[in-house]
Amino acid sequence: MKAESRFKPNEWALILGASSGFGGATAVELARHGMNIFGVHLDRQATMPAVQQLIRDIKHTGGEAVFYNINAADSIKREEALDEIQERFAKDSSSTVKVLVHSLAFGTLKPFIAGKPEEAITQAQMEMTVDVMAHSLVYWTQGLLSRKLMKKGGRIIGLTSSGGHTVIPNYGAVSAAKASLESHLRQLAMELGPIGITSNAIMAGVTETPAARKIPNFVKMSNVARAKNPGGRLTTPEDVAKAILMLADENASWISGNVIGVDGGEDISSYIGQKGSME
Repeated sequence: MKAESRFKPNEWALILGASSGFGGATAVELARHGMNIFGVHLDRQATMPAVQQLIRDIKHTGGEAVFYNINAADSIKREEALDEIQERFAKDSSSTVKVLVHSLAFGTLKPFIAGKPEEAITQAQMEMTVDVMAHSLVYWTQGLLSRKLMKKGGRIIGLTSSGGHTVIPNYGAVSAAKASLESHLRQLAMELGPIGITSNAIMAGVTETPAARKIPNFVKMSNVARAKNPGGRLTTPEDVAKAILMLADENASWISGNVIGVDGGEDISSYIGQKGSME
């Protein structure tokens, strides 16, 4: 169902990692409020029905949905997709990418040190993880700006987690990627501030997504998160999507360079099992 439009008909969101989890929820939420969606995802035949349903959901709101099933970290595929967007925008010079969302979750979950060397993370796995989950944001941003596809009022938003500043078993490479992503977003905030483009990280609480379920001991981790969260539940992709919608609003133009928690207070809470009461 379409909500009241908050965006212009020629405004688009480019969502990296659009087919599920935070990216999928954000695509639907922004579309409900009048934004068109470019979605970048990497799915095999088995998961494509879900992607097709997502596209139908977006179009049901009245917006346009153009999806690219490519590796977002592949420089050639990235340039081809950006060139195609540029060609599309050539038909209407007022078109713009209002929001760039980086929600890529593809990395290696292995320890740095293991009893057997072959069980430890390799250099190639480390570099791939950080490249996909952090550095790729910079390259997509460069491509948008060099083609003038994002203008004043643009928003750059990356999805991080508490793993960027805490330690989780087997999460070392992803933790490094999240910390790097946050650093990249701060740098972009400084460099793009003069032209009126904001850049922020959203630190989501523990959320049950396809990527999160691959984390070793995720069930135990989610139980602990639920128990210590003042709200008594896990974060949902829809919670994060609503926060991104708020940041996309024109009234959020002075919010930049931040790591914004969307977790119901989970990260600051250390007391398990205690819920607040108004009784």
